[in-house]
Amino acid sequence: MEYTNLGRTGLSVSRLCLGTMNFGPQTTEPDSFAIMDRALDHGINFFDTANVYGWKLGEGVTEQIIGRWIAQGGGRREKVVLATKVYGKMQEWPNGQGLSARHIIAEADASLKRLQTDYIDLYQMHHVSRSTPWEEIWQAMEVLVAQGKVLYVGSSNFAGWHIAQAQESAQRRHFLGLVAEQCIYNLMARTVELEVLPAARQYGLGVIPWSPLHGGLLSGAIAKAAAGSAGRSSEGRAAEGLEKHRAAIEAYEKLAASLGVDPSNLALAWLLAQDGVTAPIIGPRTAEQLDSTLGALSLSLDEATLQQLDELFPPVGNGGPGPEAWAW
Repeated sequence: MEYTNLGRTGLSVSRLCLGTMNFGPQTTEPDSFAIMDRALDHGINFFDTANVYGWKLGEGVTEQIIGRWIAQGGGRREKVVLATKVYGKMQEWPNGQGLSARHIIAEADASLKRLQTDYIDLYQMHHVSRSTPWEEIWQAMEVLVAQGKVLYVGSSNFAGWHIAQAQESAQRRHFLGLVAEQCIYNLMARTVELEVLPAARQYGLGVIPWSPLHGGLLSGAIAKAAAGSAGRSSEGRAAEGLEKHRAAIEAYEKLAASLGVDPSNLALAWLLAQDGVTAPIIGPRTAEQLDSTLGALSLSLDEATLQQLDELFPPVGNGGPGPEAWAW
């Protein structure tokens, strides 16, 4: 396993991050335990979850599963850099969601209880709040850090200017502020290259891409459909995306075949080659799926291959950050 620092911090995390959103709804608790144990066996020390995962209002189903896994002991908690999130709706009452100081602190305590731990390594805002001042948000986070309940703070799904706004406010308070941004980023979703990635690099934030396979479309969707083994890529928006981008995806799968690599690993290797990317989030539903992703770490893409991928899935606008991407 390869490790890198999370943004500008001294915290070492694996170059792949274990996503746990399937734990509960798609993956049974025993299988979830097996996946987490296998991840540790592979050296993956970075686990990501959220208080809303499990999708049962207020229950934190996925966090509870992780908590029961941690409670088995054996150094599990000490080995893991544990990230969770706050923002989503956890109660029907008016203050049961968002980024008010009340909700941030209440949900941190609730997550700690469900996760059966004394501290959260990375506490991420799951979405920006347009109605809460940064002074209130940072005051709440400072309390949690001072109490030792939270070690680092991150964001998720922020725009570039939200990152800048957050960091400038944190700096005025002499607070570390954000250390990571979790965003949708893959070959088929490259909008963050315009503003989010430049902002993250400027302010020293690690970048944690979610949906690195774009809902399964970059995992060999056409070949799997032909073999009758298609999963998420055959459903809903993914199926629509497959039809819309069929020519590019077909060419992508042929490129992967010519390189002798799994399409999923090619997509992950491309992300790992992007400046500022810390660790793509992988969301295996089985231990075998987890095993198969490890090949991405040893896959080095040459300039010719990177150019081919840019031709198949062009960057937004003219490429590069804004304003060059759209102005010149």
